[in-house]
Amino acid sequence: MAIIRRTTSPLCCQLAVLILLLLISIVAVAPAAQAVDEEMEMDEEPMTTAMGECANPVSVEEACRGASETHAGVAYDHCVASLAADPRSQDKAEAGTMHGLAMLATKQAIDHAASTEAKIDDLAELVEGDPQVRARFDHCLEQYGGAADLLRNALDNLKARIYGKAMEQLAAALGASESCEDAWKGAESGGIPVAAHDREYGRMAHIALGFTHAAA
Repeated sequence: MAIIRRTTSPLCCQLAVLILLLLISIVAVAPAAQAVDEEMEMDEEPMTTAMGECANPVSVEEACRGASETHAGVAYDHCVASLAADPRSQDKAEAGTMHGLAMLATKQAIDHAASTEAKIDDLAELVEGDPQVRARFDHCLEQYGGAADLLRNALDNLKARIYGKAMEQLAAALGASESCEDAWKGAESGGIPVAAHDREYGRMAHIALGFTHAAA
């Protein structure tokens, strides 16, 4: 009886080897491709942040004009003068965008709140024998201390670009000057002893709020 032998052609062997090599290459490439995808995902956040930093440049005049048109508490001439007088406004890397100017205005408002609080504290130390006057000073100290805390929190949120929360805190901080003024209504002295400081703080807080609204 004849024995039938099966033979494998050279072509089939070559095809089998090629398929095997292809499978090996796919297995080897897959982890590398996954690593590239993960690296691209990790780069997305820095790229987004960089895009945020590359916002359109804006001048102090442009920012103040926009804020004065949308916020009644912002006076254009005062806004420009206050920002231009601050050396930090000349640093275009820090204050050349709406976001940077909003942070600068908030820092100025913090400075004014702290200086007004210090001035009130100094005057309160001079009060003797008049509990009503002392109570008025204490009320203003409490208001400005709270306002300074709110402004610092707003600045932190501005740094993180959480504009909605920052605006809430800035709006709340505005009440310090009005509340302090109200405490001195009917006083024999005729009004709050630190009226100029109080008024300037309120104006700077309005500018900070206007700039933050524009940056959002």
